[in-house]
Amino acid sequence: MFESTFITNAITRSSENKLDRRRFLRAAGLTGVGLGAASVVGAPAAFAADSGAPSDAAILNFALNLEYLEAEFYSVATTGAGLSDSLTNGTGTKGGVTGGSKVNFQDQKVRQYAQEIAKDEKEHVTFLRTALGSAAVARPAIDLDASFKAAAKASGLGDNFNPYANDQNFLLAAFIFEDVGVTAYKGAAPLISNKTYLGAAAGILAVEAYHASLIRTKIYELGMDLPASAGKISDARDSLDGSTDDDQPIVVSGVSNIVPSDENGLAFGRTPGQVLNIVYLNPGTVTKGGFFPAGVNGTLNSSGGGSTSAGGTGSGATPSGGAGTGAGGTSSGRNTELLVGGAVAAAGAVAAAGAYQHGRKTVAEGGTADADSTE
Repeated sequence: MFESTFITNAITRSSENKLDRRRFLRAAGLTGVGLGAASVVGAPAAFAADSGAPSDAAILNFALNLEYLEAEFYSVATTGAGLSDSLTNGTGTKGGVTGGSKVNFQDQKVRQYAQEIAKDEKEHVTFLRTALGSAAVARPAIDLDASFKAAAKASGLGDNFNPYANDQNFLLAAFIFEDVGVTAYKGAAPLISNKTYLGAAAGILAVEAYHASLIRTKIYELGMDLPASAGKISDARDSLDGSTDDDQPIVVSGVSNIVPSDENGLAFGRTPGQVLNIVYLNPGTVTKGGFFPAGVNGTLNSSGGGSTSAGGTGSGATPSGGAGTGAGGTSSGRNTELLVGGAVAAAGAVAAAGAYQHGRKTVAEGGTADADSTE
């Protein structure tokens, strides 16, 4: 545990204003602790390292865009309705959601899995909005129709893929998102300066990893042509995010591969730019497309144009994704910062998952109304 004064000062350095600091203190369970100290410690609005890395707020907002996408998909698939307006306002251009419908689940387990994940993703949105306060970005325009058709066509799954038609299609659509979410948090971890924020991100990473494992397991369990179809989606993701071959299918050489990891048993990460390559459905350097037809909100909004994986074995693990801001400075090979940050995220995920699960309920119960505000 960090001393409360250290945590307070760390939050001060990485928050946008006093209101943001107060909100994150509450989300971190430190309401009323050291608020006086927090208000007098001067700091830039967006704390960044000398390397030109993005602020922690920029990284969390990048994650918030992805959580909006997942939350909308699962919410619509399970209830037929998306997020409430109070959970989608913020800075930047607010967009609507195109497509999506309630899935008529036939498998009770798949229905329950979908409902549980939908609840988690909504809570991730609430948590990040609470942490960011007035700095939180609005939900950007999201496409849940043409984007899936384009992704499926690129994967060789036909021209008219409907992710809401049945249980199997829903699982394949979820597979598109879940692995990307895990690698996004893994890749972003080394860029986060504030250890309190890093702990929160590790908690979310752990939950996303549980989701991904659940989806991969159910696809493998159902068999038929689902694992092979998931393999085609994996190949398509690999074709978008650069020259490295990090993405892994659910079956390798006839054997289950539920947990995609390297020779050290570690999950790989993607830079913000690589993640945007996938969700924009474009291997080039662009600022919109695919699931985000008008782009994401925030400073990390440009795809990487095939940059080297943040967790792969390429020779240049240079974070990318910032429009004019960079996303972590330059590096030569797999530098110490990336290795240490990745190790912290991996270790922190286990320790933080339980605390996060408890803490997110505190936020939902004690700070929902304030989190929904966009002061």
